[in-house]
Amino acid sequence: MQHLHTPTRKQLPSKAERHKLFGSVPPGKKTKPENKADMADLQNTKKNFLFHIDAVGIANVKHPIQVISNTSPAMQTTIGTFEFTSSIQQDSKGTNMSRFTEQLDLYHKNGFTVSVKSLQTFVAELANRLKQDDARVKVTFPWFFERSGPASGMTGLNHADATLEVAYDKQTGFRTTAKLSGTVTTLCPCSKEISEYSAHNQRGIVSMEVQLTDAFDEDVRDWKEDLLEAAESNASARIHPVLKRPDEKMVTETAYENPRFVEDMVRLVAADLYELDYVEKFTVSCSNQESIHLHDAVATLSYDKRDEEE
Repeated sequence: MQHLHTPTRKQLPSKAERHKLFGSVPPGKKTKPENKADMADLQNTKKNFLFHIDAVGIANVKHPIQVISNTSPAMQTTIGTFEFTSSIQQDSKGTNMSRFTEQLDLYHKNGFTVSVKSLQTFVAELANRLKQDDARVKVTFPWFFERSGPASGMTGLNHADATLEVAYDKQTGFRTTAKLSGTVTTLCPCSKEISEYSAHNQRGIVSMEVQLTDAFDEDVRDWKEDLLEAAESNASARIHPVLKRPDEKMVTETAYENPRFVEDMVRLVAADLYELDYVEKFTVSCSNQESIHLHDAVATLSYDKRDEEE
């Protein structure tokens, strides 16, 4: 007859004893003030600290936000990665770091929908909260958009990386910059030209940065949609989350009919950005993740429409 033995469980010391075993010690004698009014405020120390600081603040702050889009889904909740900064004068030791996140939490509790208008209001209020003449906020977030297969009509969600940055100065006002990085298909014109059949293609990353005019009205135009269209409409083909066989045939043939070098991409996208009346200046770059090389092919183009006025 087999005997079953119940294992003997270890008798562990209490949690407090375990903490003591691993180095925890009782609290020491408290000698410094515990009330905020009695605590030293080093950040607000006034002396000659040698230099003015252009920007100081906090970065890599992740927070849920809402984004409005002209494309479906029209209202989406996503994650924003924030950076907040302000300058400080030579006679100030530091900034009040907690006020950046206080401002963010206040907007979050009231439902923070990220837009040009909301960020302009946010950054002006932030400067006032910091008691500074300037402040800057930048938020980067994945923006999702619905895409249908060209033949089947079956839908799925794609995404692009979007950034909105607003700098505020009490003397000069707002400077608003928008960025978008989208993914496209590019087919090599050289490969198509020299090969008896087929041509190699790859995914291309098109990144656009535009400075918006003061007259930009986001109730009329969606900058995210416009920048995405500038990238996708000039590529060899668009990227799709769902492709059935008839879709794949159409996408492959479309790419073959529209070969693009990285040089072609930045020039064609630049032309579309140039035609947007709310864009003052822009930079566009393309990086092709080559399918027959270990390296990427890259190109960048910048243009300032305001130079034409001189």
